[in-house]
Amino acid sequence: MELKAYLKECVALVDAALDHYLPHEEMLPSSLHRAMRYSVFAGGKRIRPVLMMAACQAVGGEREAVLPAACAMEMIHTYSLIHDDLPAMDDDDFRRGRPTNHKVFGEAHAILAGDALLTEAFDLLSRPDVLTGLTADARLRLIHLLARGAGSRGMVAGQVVDMESEGKKIDFPTLEFIHTRKTGALILAAIQAGALIGSADDGAFDRLARYGRAAGLAFQIADDILDIVGDQEVLGKDVGSDQERGKATYPALFGLDEARQRAREMRDVALEALAAFGEEAEPLRLIAHYIVDRSF
Repeated sequence: MELKAYLKECVALVDAALDHYLPHEEMLPSSLHRAMRYSVFAGGKRIRPVLMMAACQAVGGEREAVLPAACAMEMIHTYSLIHDDLPAMDDDDFRRGRPTNHKVFGEAHAILAGDALLTEAFDLLSRPDVLTGLTADARLRLIHLLARGAGSRGMVAGQVVDMESEGKKIDFPTLEFIHTRKTGALILAAIQAGALIGSADDGAFDRLARYGRAAGLAFQIADDILDIVGDQEVLGKDVGSDQERGKATYPALFGLDEARQRAREMRDVALEALAAFGEEAEPLRLIAHYIVDRSF
């Protein structure tokens, strides 16, 4: 299997579904819907939706079955990026190679676009005409997984501690708390959601959750590294900003070499969690390698 082709296929499916499910720009208030769609269709890699699709396939499901949930996940992720870029947070000028949402639409519209995307995600998850193959209990569990990953026990918790740690000397447990929540929580939720929609048994669900935790941590460590060694033209966002703000990162605490070693270790943990799966889990294996290799 060639990862580039697989990613391209998955992204095309997700983008088409997002276009279908998101309110169109002509719908009032059009300024709000333009702002929402501007950031959603800014060219992201859709790694969380792709992981959800790959996890579903790993347990014998069809990747198309997860599309509504995958779109909801991307809406949640995009809302977090819009808010993260605001002057009150990271005050970034570029995201995915384009001016950030508040630079184009203003801060008020950016805040509201993020709010609307978060709410739209759960509106979609609860619609009776989507995810019709799930029982009521499974749908409730799915909503719970995504809400928990996004909220004050997950992504938002990581964002808060990350913000409060700027310019301070922190210990390893604090750094790990930030990373496992700020990025890792939604990646874990994506994997768990895919496993749930694919009707994974308890053993397969737990193994995929171990993969998700390790892959999520590897992803954030790689992002930390790329903020130092990455190319803004390639990454599509400001580089060096973590160092400027004194952010809590693996390279800041351990140095680049040890950070890279830790990323490799997490990749290996993720791959080991897939040992009991056959070739149906090959996309997950390739993605684990991709997550780490992009930082070298």
